[in-house]
Amino acid sequence: MDERLFSEDASHRADETWQIMPIGPMDLELGGHLPAVEIAYETWGTLSAAGDNAVLVCHALSGDSHPVGWWSALVGPGKAIDTDRYFVIGSNVLGGCRGSTGPGSLLSSAARPGGQSPLRLGSAFPKITVGDMVTAQQRLLAALGIERLWLACGGSMGGMQALEWARRDACDRAWITASAPAHNAMQIAFNEVARQAIFADPAWQGGDYEVGAGPDRGLAVARMAGHLSYLSEAAFEAKFGRRRQQDAPELFQVESYLRYQGKKFTTRFDAGSLVALTEAIDRYECVSLAGSRTRFLVTSFSSDWLYPPHQSRALAQMAREAGCPVEDHDIDLPYGHDAFLLDDQIQAGLVRDWLARP
Repeated sequence: MDERLFSEDASHRADETWQIMPIGPMDLELGGHLPAVEIAYETWGTLSAAGDNAVLVCHALSGDSHPVGWWSALVGPGKAIDTDRYFVIGSNVLGGCRGSTGPGSLLSSAARPGGQSPLRLGSAFPKITVGDMVTAQQRLLAALGIERLWLACGGSMGGMQALEWARRDACDRAWITASAPAHNAMQIAFNEVARQAIFADPAWQGGDYEVGAGPDRGLAVARMAGHLSYLSEAAFEAKFGRRRQQDAPELFQVESYLRYQGKKFTTRFDAGSLVALTEAIDRYECVSLAGSRTRFLVTSFSSDWLYPPHQSRALAQMAREAGCPVEDHDIDLPYGHDAFLLDDQIQAGLVRDWLARP
């Protein structure tokens, strides 16, 4: 079993290198309004004179604008998403908590009643959609001088963003891995369990908790529940089995692992963002790709029970029905949903070959 499956989360970095792009006010798809939006982003490589080598790497639920870290298996110099060849952009989604405007963004000092300490937007942050995330990305790229993407790609929630780019016919190619055109009941249920764990923490305060005083216990449990769905039975069994902690024999190793992952998550993620983002992906539903001219690569993993391969096959069929060129592959690996982050061999080879085709 690949030990990277249980390594430190690459998206948690002490040196944040993102830049901030103000993209102005936004009217949102569900009727909300944000008077000012900022998007955190990073870039690698050089944009061609024709502007035809731009690649947007969209992150999953807990990711950020640094794909050369959290997707190092695929993104970097000489890798499948080659930063020496393409102009690669990573951005933190609208609603995130890694530099972009979200529930954890701070109110200006003028908006703080009675000179209070910094206040989060909290419950004042409106409900968002995957479409809003992509609209914000489109504004970011317009500010960078990019009219159309050569490639939009991502896994899990990132795959939904890439699919939305393709639905809007705003990219030449879309690679979607370990994702779906819409959540099924089980996927919504997992997200609801995570949200309810947060809501049950007294520190939630309806989303209006102070900076540094959030619902860490609820957020930790939410992350633990997430980890149950990210890995396969084989991955859990190979790493832990029924073995006990040597320094705390009253604990199974898997209990200690989940507690550690939950606690670590609270140091880098905002509970309000987890609620906002899971609600957004639960709402997303792409029912047609009519009008899109995008070329698709769709990949899935045999052991992924969170985003099972049949959902990827349905997505590929939807693209075929729209007349889009499609290539789809189900990869046989035992790592579960996280295989899309780890596989630097089979998946990487498929991507490299597909990108090389005219």
